[in-house]
Amino acid sequence: MEALSKKEIEVISNLEFEQKYFFTRADIKPFFEKDQQINDFIYGLKRKRRILRINRTKYYLVPIKARSGAWSEHPFIIADEICDGKEYVIGGWSAAKYWGLNEQIPMQVDIYTTRRQGKYKIMNTRLVFHRTTKQKIDAGIKREMENHSFVIYTKEEAEKWFKQRE
Repeated sequence: MEALSKKEIEVISNLEFEQKYFFTRADIKPFFEKDQQINDFIYGLKRKRRILRINRTKYYLVPIKARSGAWSEHPFIIADEICDGKEYVIGGWSAAKYWGLNEQIPMQVDIYTTRRQGKYKIMNTRLVFHRTTKQKIDAGIKREMENHSFVIYTKEEAEKWFKQRE
């Protein structure tokens, strides 16, 4: 692990104190005078593997207690943060496992959304985005895990999906 500067330690410590592991540029702006300083700070921490880019505006802070620079968050929380908490629903094998419909641990998290599609790997988690309609997204319900909410298909919707696979 590369050494951190005083400024990096100050900003990281503040984010960890506030338990703000998912952050935006606006969250760290008070520590800097110019936007270029923020750019340099983010670039440096990405190079040192202390932050990961989650989406266009959001980053994940790898906690100081992760000595090796590797850390993982629950995939449902990652999915919620990538989608900014709106217009998505977690489905597929992940929803089936969540509701106890099967015992298999899913290899990926299927996320149904109106905004994006494709496969991504973030924090050793494979996320597969499927494009769908707003009506199918509305079939999800909000649940909470580790003081963080996420949207997942209802048990009935997950059962319908699971029965199609049999």
